[in-house]
Amino acid sequence: MGSGPGQVVRVENGFGYGVIGADLHVFPDRGPVYLLSEYGPSAGPAGRDAAWLTAQPSRLLNARFQVVDFTGRDRERAGLAAWRDGDGPRLAATWLHGPGGQGKTRLAARFAADSAAAGWKVVTATHGSGTVRPSPGSQDLRLDGAAGLLLVVDYADRWPLSHLTWLLSNQLLHRPLPTRVLLLGRSVAPWPAVRAALEEAEAATGDLALPPLDDRGGELGVRRAMFLVARDCFAARYGLADPSVIEPPGSLHRPDFGLVLALHMAALVAVDAHTRGSRPPQDMEGLSAYLLDRERRHWTQLYENRLEGLDYTTPPGAMGHVVFTAALTGATTYANGTALLSSLGLEHPGRLLADHTTCYPAEESGAVLEPLYPDRLAEDFLALSLPGHEATGYPAASWAADTTRTLVARDGQGAPPGHTARVLTFLASAAAPHRWPHAVRHLEAVLRADPALALAAGAAALSALAACDLDTAVLEAIDAHLPGHGQVDLDAGIAAFTQRLTRHRLAATDDPAQHARLHQNLGFRMIRAGHREEAMAATERAVDIFRQSAVAEPAAYEPELAAALVQLSGCAAQLDLTDASCRTAEEAVALFRRLAAADPEAHEPGLALSLVQLGEIMTETRKQQEALAAAQQAAGIFHRLAVDDPAVYEPGLAVALSNAAVASFRLRRWTDARTAAERAVGTIRRLVAAEPAAHLSDLTRSMAVDESDLAVSLGNLGVYLWGARCREEALSALREAAGIHRKLAAVNPTAHEPELAGVLSTLGSYLSRSGHQEEALAVTGEARDIYQRLAAERPARFEELLRKARTSYEAVRNQQTREADGGPRSWTMEEHYVTLLNQDEVWQDAQDRRHRLDDMEPRYCGNVLRFLLRQADDIFATLVDGLAASPEALGRWEGEDAGAWLARQPLAVALRRRSEGKPARSGLCYCGYAIQPGWNHDHCHPGIIVD
Repeated sequence: MGSGPGQVVRVENGFGYGVIGADLHVFPDRGPVYLLSEYGPSAGPAGRDAAWLTAQPSRLLNARFQVVDFTGRDRERAGLAAWRDGDGPRLAATWLHGPGGQGKTRLAARFAADSAAAGWKVVTATHGSGTVRPSPGSQDLRLDGAAGLLLVVDYADRWPLSHLTWLLSNQLLHRPLPTRVLLLGRSVAPWPAVRAALEEAEAATGDLALPPLDDRGGELGVRRAMFLVARDCFAARYGLADPSVIEPPGSLHRPDFGLVLALHMAALVAVDAHTRGSRPPQDMEGLSAYLLDRERRHWTQLYENRLEGLDYTTPPGAMGHVVFTAALTGATTYANGTALLSSLGLEHPGRLLADHTTCYPAEESGAVLEPLYPDRLAEDFLALSLPGHEATGYPAASWAADTTRTLVARDGQGAPPGHTARVLTFLASAAAPHRWPHAVRHLEAVLRADPALALAAGAAALSALAACDLDTAVLEAIDAHLPGHGQVDLDAGIAAFTQRLTRHRLAATDDPAQHARLHQNLGFRMIRAGHREEAMAATERAVDIFRQSAVAEPAAYEPELAAALVQLSGCAAQLDLTDASCRTAEEAVALFRRLAAADPEAHEPGLALSLVQLGEIMTETRKQQEALAAAQQAAGIFHRLAVDDPAVYEPGLAVALSNAAVASFRLRRWTDARTAAERAVGTIRRLVAAEPAAHLSDLTRSMAVDESDLAVSLGNLGVYLWGARCREEALSALREAAGIHRKLAAVNPTAHEPELAGVLSTLGSYLSRSGHQEEALAVTGEARDIYQRLAAERPARFEELLRKARTSYEAVRNQQTREADGGPRSWTMEEHYVTLLNQDEVWQDAQDRRHRLDDMEPRYCGNVLRFLLRQADDIFATLVDGLAASPEALGRWEGEDAGAWLARQPLAVALRRRSEGKPARSGLCYCGYAIQPGWNHDHCHPGIIVD
């Protein structure tokens, strides 16, 4: 045993898995979310008997045996090496994509070996353990002495986005060393959403499409070279002394042979056929049928050898049924395997599983139903087993269609089986264009019976279905089940599916308005999936069409134009096109305002929504007064509408109130901020607990709220309550916010850990000031640890916050020491100034005496104001430092000096009014009427016009 620290994995109830130097994310009921393993060169076929390998030729194609020497792809290898070793951000990720059989896994394995030889630590990530658990033990992932870290993620397009973001948050990826993440997938559809998460982490991102081995520009020589290398490697396993007698087929120029796997299959079949004195087929369909015939021949030989005492009793027909099942379910536990085979009416499932394992040994200890590899051959086996193909000499199985339907049947509680995603993904891959057209009909039969299975299967399956030539009625049936607002782990698949359906719908109508609506819906789905440029393009197209239609028929199309403008403003904001977003929102507001004046019942919802969008972008442009006016007017409209239809309009009210609270805070109107935030929290709390509205329009679906909105609103409310000296209520709100953020960060740390750290920092500071030193120390320590991880990942954004978090932690620890020694609890200067500046009734002098402003002489008030303004720079610096807040968060406008900022604070405004002989507080509302007891001014806003 080597020296150095180790890890003891103690197992109770049968399972243990650990990592050293990395995080381990675990489902309480299902084991690890993903498995990290240190890369090691494959044992290859050396440990396998040549006769065992050639008995089932498909074994020679299994990538984990590495029978064929790597060749070709020189350009891609060089590009990956340059990406790995290049300058730029410490963290970089590349999405390597291409069709099944293109050689992604082989290229990644070669690149991993190259990187390990260059001194890099190479780690592989496998999604989940599913129902099959890995071998117990521990993986040493420490990076001591490594030149850098390479993480390889295969089948990344089949991971839920939340699980990928969990992986990307792992501390292993956020060390000082150069770190590269190589993600492999057939589909590129999930990449924009993953890329957005990585860009948030300030990682460099890119994608690499693995092109087919085209026969143009001399590529036929590459195909021939790959065939010859594979032929020679296979011939060595068959014991052929002179493989040169086997010539490459004349069909290598066909498109099918642009796949690396196709060349390997052709070489393998050529060698196998030569040893048997037969003629190899020339097309992909024939190659698959040949290899699958060899599988069946092996099952038959094993069955016949039972007469010689072999412990094997399964007839080849029954074995085909089990292999078909395994291709659809993937490897599973023994208990699940026996239940699955029993549900299919197969007798003696234990015996069947034992014999199947003889043919297809499990990669994981204790697993059963190891599927046929490679995946593309398994897909061909499924297609050839299903009735309807035209391959001669390979009869379909009468049980195949029924087995497929049985394997996706829901249980007694209506839940789909855990392998639903694999069933639909493999069937869709077999049914993809230019492969097995008849498989589409079987896929349609499954989805006609239960279209909601497409959603249960996940984003990757939805993307695969989008590539199939499914009947329009099936597509529409699936679309009817898509969540109106979207769902984070489905959004990438929904976007791909919506693209496919939109193309069909556009072709089915010449109505320009319908085209515009389809583009608008596509834009919404694209922006949910992170396809920001595509969302912008689709929504711009919708706006252009609606604009043209509105010229001819304004009454019919101006409302839809205005709604599309609201969405376009949001798209522009996502692309950081702030000016364009603001102009578009202003146009939408002007249009909706005119429409609402003529027909308020029909168009006030649109006006409110456009005002919300305008308020949000105004806040970003630091036009807080305009932002507040827009948010308050939107809140007033939504409040009235929600009386009659709360499920539809209360989400909009909650968003408007939240925006109003933020703008009020930045304008230092603490009381207004608190009032708006309290109403927002109450509304969002009810909405989160209730069922969402069944039908959401294009206008209202973007207003949906969830737990993250509740946590953010609670965090803001806590700050406002503290400023209002409601300390226990402030602590309660912040504790609840922290609890929600913790739960969300466990699922999606990239999105929620920064918010969690911010809330914890504020909570820790307030706890310390309230005398809860032990809790404050734990909370500030937690915030410090999170910021430490974030700063390692994004130093430009988080290093200063980390510094303040460390300072806060030390301050709390020092305060705890002072109080333990019996010393008094000290008030901080920022606490003093927050209390002082954000009130307009009382002045607290140097002797801590409180004076009512309206009782103070005007001249004395002028002296006090000038005294404060002289200290403006020091006061502002104290608040920024002590509150760990940005200047923008304290309401200071860009280009504004500290004196001008202080002059706008409530105390300064009140002192100025008193110095002019006026009451400290204005007695008028925004609407111009006097504020009197019993009057309701909740929905007034600056600039409101009252008839």
